[in-house]
Amino acid sequence: MITKTGVIAKKSGDKTVRVRVDSYVLHSKYKKNVLITRYFMVHDEKNAGKEGDTVIIVQSRPVSNRKAWTLLEIKERAV
Repeated sequence: MITKTGVIAKKSGDKTVRVRVDSYVLHSKYKKNVLITRYFMVHDEKNAGKEGDTVIIVQSRPVSNRKAWTLLEIKERAV
């Protein structure tokens, strides 16, 4: 089971949120850390997530054309 931790960037429609996952990778030539940002469309069955919440998402079967991730839990609520 693949899980990722990210921040809800946008509430997109009913039962869908857009989660931003940031990670740092080492640049092969310059040996500096580079920030890589990826966005995932996530299925939120209970409409519990709000913008700014830190969440854990898990990969699942495709729910729609762009959604193949499901909201597992909300780690921290936004202020």
